[in-house]
Amino acid sequence: MASLRALSTKLLAGEIAIDTMAPRFVVEEVAANAFFVSSFANVTAFDTSDGLVLVDTGSFVLADKTRRVLREAVQSPAHTAFWTHGHVDHCFGVELYEREAGKPVHVIAHEAVTRRFERYRLTHGYNQRINQRQFQTAVAFPREFRAPDETFADRRDVAVGGRRFELHHALGETDDHAWIWVPDAGVLCTGDLFIWASPNCGNPQKVQRFPREWAAALRQMATLPAEVLCPGHGVPIWGRAVVRRALEETASYLEALVEQVIALLDQGARLDEILAAVAPPPELAARPYLAATYDEPEFIVRNLYRLYAGWWDGNPAHLKPPREAALARELAALAGGATQLAERARAVADPRLACELIELAALAAPDDAAIRSTRRALYQARAAEERSLMARGIYASASDES
Repeated sequence: MASLRALSTKLLAGEIAIDTMAPRFVVEEVAANAFFVSSFANVTAFDTSDGLVLVDTGSFVLADKTRRVLREAVQSPAHTAFWTHGHVDHCFGVELYEREAGKPVHVIAHEAVTRRFERYRLTHGYNQRINQRQFQTAVAFPREFRAPDETFADRRDVAVGGRRFELHHALGETDDHAWIWVPDAGVLCTGDLFIWASPNCGNPQKVQRFPREWAAALRQMATLPAEVLCPGHGVPIWGRAVVRRALEETASYLEALVEQVIALLDQGARLDEILAAVAPPPELAARPYLAATYDEPEFIVRNLYRLYAGWWDGNPAHLKPPREAALARELAALAGGATQLAERARAVADPRLACELIELAALAAPDDAAIRSTRRALYQARAAEERSLMARGIYASASDES
């Protein structure tokens, strides 16, 4: 297996195209006494005279495997852990390190992590469903969460075993995000503010994200003399100039979407008009670390509209619309029946239009087996054609439920 550094170089040069977010379960020393484990999500460990400092601790399903991979390279007991945010692929497995060390690990995270965990408990059923839909998995969403031992608001400097760690809060993928700068190693840990894909800033099933503030955080990180970027997902990036370019171009990608959406909002455009007009700069969308393989620009645009303009899309009929089933029955009657709508869905070339028509048909005649079969086939085909994980998961789920 190629080293992570060799893999990173080939990816940046466009020599290979792989799923950059897939876990590789290998550990590599990326700087002096700094170790990176490729997982979902990644873990970075810094060895100090007091023990290991961990940046993220693993997912609720892969934490133990990730720990065992880390132990192939370094055996020091864990002393402190920083969580970049409270997503469940980043903040589990602390007890595994505590069991090894025979003492508590001190966990530091942003103050909003605690509120996130409260929300997860409140909406467990919803998070269970969307996790299964997004990732096409039957794994149960967790119910219990370890609280951080210490929280911070904007900035926190931590000294452990002769090494200094700078923790910075940033609104971005989440409201509880932190990035960590380790000056003596020249290592920047971005968390999910950089993931080798179009920023996960529009996820259609999740709470509000913050593209403008995200870009500002990337700009701040780009001013640092970082020699290594350790992302939340994907492989590290080496070299000060390359790290700076990756951060600045990701910021420019987001800023371009923000500027276009706000300009159209100021002109009074509806959401539908904005969706039709806004796109990232092609030269940035072509970058190997900005491909729309996880989230995608259309979803980011919707998220921006929600952030700056609310939930109403500008169409007066959508302010207090009829129930979907009532509208479907009326349109089916105009078309000559739900079967005619389903047949038209099969006939049209535009998959967006086909899905809209088959939804109307299914709502108008929910017990029609032939219509359900058509719906299943249309969404199965749609899922196969989609590039982003978000879209594939939703369309595959729609096919399965038919």
